[in-house]
Amino acid sequence: MTVNKALQYVDRLIVEKTGKHLDNLQKAVIEGTWQRQTYENIAQEHHVTKNHVGDVGYELWQLLSEQLGEDINKLNFRSTIERRQLADSPMIIQNHNINTNSNNSFNICTKENQNIYRQEDDKNKNYYDLTLAPRIINFYNRKFELEIVSDWISNKNIRLISVLGLSGIGKTTLVKKFVDLNLEKFEIIIWKSLRFPKPLELIFDEILTTCHQEYQDNFSDKLKQISALLTEKKSLIILDDVQNLFVSGELAGQYQNQYLDYQNWFKTLTESQHQSAIILISQEQSPEMQCLDEDLYPIKFLNLAGLDNTEILANKNLKDSESWLNLINLYQGNPNHLQDITTLIQDFFDDSIAEFLAENQLIITNQMRSQFKQLFTRLSSLEQQLILELSKFQEPVLRETLKDKLNLPSTNFINALQSLQKRYLITKIKADKTLFDLSPIFKEYVKTIASNN
Repeated sequence: MTVNKALQYVDRLIVEKTGKHLDNLQKAVIEGTWQRQTYENIAQEHHVTKNHVGDVGYELWQLLSEQLGEDINKLNFRSTIERRQLADSPMIIQNHNINTNSNNSFNICTKENQNIYRQEDDKNKNYYDLTLAPRIINFYNRKFELEIVSDWISNKNIRLISVLGLSGIGKTTLVKKFVDLNLEKFEIIIWKSLRFPKPLELIFDEILTTCHQEYQDNFSDKLKQISALLTEKKSLIILDDVQNLFVSGELAGQYQNQYLDYQNWFKTLTESQHQSAIILISQEQSPEMQCLDEDLYPIKFLNLAGLDNTEILANKNLKDSESWLNLINLYQGNPNHLQDITTLIQDFFDDSIAEFLAENQLIITNQMRSQFKQLFTRLSSLEQQLILELSKFQEPVLRETLKDKLNLPSTNFINALQSLQKRYLITKIKADKTLFDLSPIFKEYVKTIASNN
């Protein structure tokens, strides 16, 4: 692909996004980046400052990321555009359908920024529905986790994967990045959100419709259709926010009655032979997977922890870089929490992390408070009791000490403790004796509940 074709391709994308063609400096940034020039070289050639070129480049990468639905930056710009231009050849099409009848027909069904499309020829049909998948603008320091997921799916034929962790830790971002990097490896890719869950039968209807199959009238026949798809075509199906299938106010991982079909389907996926993978993104573990031995069944869990790399604070214009890691550790590397706190530091502490840390207090933003309130509300009464008691301890506490303080029957106490671990709200620390502790941020929130009661 020549630089002129790249300019034409990018210009079309920018026109579709903004209604305006590339200006001269934008063209210079595209051309220079394509030819591996630095921003400083581009600036010198066009008699502008390096910072100005950087600002123009940043805006371009943002627009292209939003238009293409994947993370674009200076480093991956050329390879991404070459791949996408080839996939979209012979032309960019938006908001309408094309049907041609030839030896190599090419059919596209697109929605806004081409999230849904199908590519057909005599031998191959690809169906992608990423309408509900997020756009990834920034991606930090998850290369190791990406390699794990890729190995499980590409090399080990793992058929059911759970990506687990607290809200905001980066589960959805990780999975979407994997999808962006592996589009060409699957004939079917479908992303479904369960933020507002619906019966599994309706999910099946939507999948079959996307794959241009007429779905049958009864659930059993639809299940057979889905099983045939997963067997005949290499497919990737992602279900996000799986925790919403579970009962609120009970111990973790108990399905609501109307969603028990999901549990049965997940079990079926581990027992049947097919060439596809289903990824579950959740804040709670699914109980049917816990009961299965990973050595005997094609299942895997990936538990995401917080990030510990200062890259997450780069490009935020924050001062005191020597304090960046302290801030990250304080908020346990949770990207969402750090984004909230970064905004607060910019608004009220003149971009100074040192000034913020000098307050010597763990600040909980309104957004964090809202998130923690939802988490606390989902807990059973036993879990709430245990959490409130744990919040009184400044240091990690022995299980026996905690049990004595609560005066609960052993079964109730152990079940509640295990449930909280499944929700990633408490940490188990192995020393001479096993200790338990709350996340410092969540502990701070729980203390406010206790003080108000």
